[in-house]
Amino acid sequence: MKTVTGTRCFSAKLGLGLALVLSVCPALSSAQPRRELRQDRREIQQDRREVRQDQRQLADDRRDAQRYANLLAAFDQARASGQPAALAALDQRVQAALASEVAESSRELAQKGAEAARSQGEVGRSRREVGRDVGRGQPVRAADDRRDLRDDRRDAADDHRDARREAMDNNRLRALQGQYGALVGRFDPPAVDQKRGILVQLNIMAQAELAEGRREIREDRRELREDKGERREDRRQGR
Repeated sequence: MKTVTGTRCFSAKLGLGLALVLSVCPALSSAQPRRELRQDRREIQQDRREVRQDQRQLADDRRDAQRYANLLAAFDQARASGQPAALAALDQRVQAALASEVAESSRELAQKGAEAARSQGEVGRSRREVGRDVGRGQPVRAADDRRDLRDDRRDAADDHRDARREAMDNNRLRALQGQYGALVGRFDPPAVDQKRGILVQLNIMAQAELAEGRREIREDRRELREDKGERREDRRQGR
């Protein structure tokens, strides 16, 4: 009698345990997709912020390019007319433009460094997702997340390249600022020629910055499309 009762109790406990496991497992399996969807939303919001930020910077770059073109034209006119007072006034305008440009470049350098760090974080997240998929025996999902990982690695490489380029431009701007500063107040032909050469370099840099800004906006929009696609895929797999 005791043996039968004990067996029934054991069976009842086993049945209860299985029921608990079955009730908990769906919750555990659904927790990860919800977590990934929240991360997807954060990344999409960040992508949109970066698009808006780069659009503002492109507008600034257009103004900078126009300003340097105007400075070069005014410099050539002042030199042709042989007016030292006009050249002296241009010295102040060029110095002010360079100071503004260095400050702006420093802000962009910090921003691009932050973007590169975020992109590297997304690479780590995608790598962990692939590892989880493999561990759970989900080859289809693992294949999707490997594609996401490849996209994230490419985006991270692009962002690191942008940060390195901005660092080089920042150093170059500071060097030109120092060179022009050493020539301020000098109006002899060699000094005037050197000043004009610096203005020409600044115009070239401004045009390159415009082209780079347009490329970055294209990259930002591509990343936004990819992250939206990843969100759609996570939603599909979470159903």
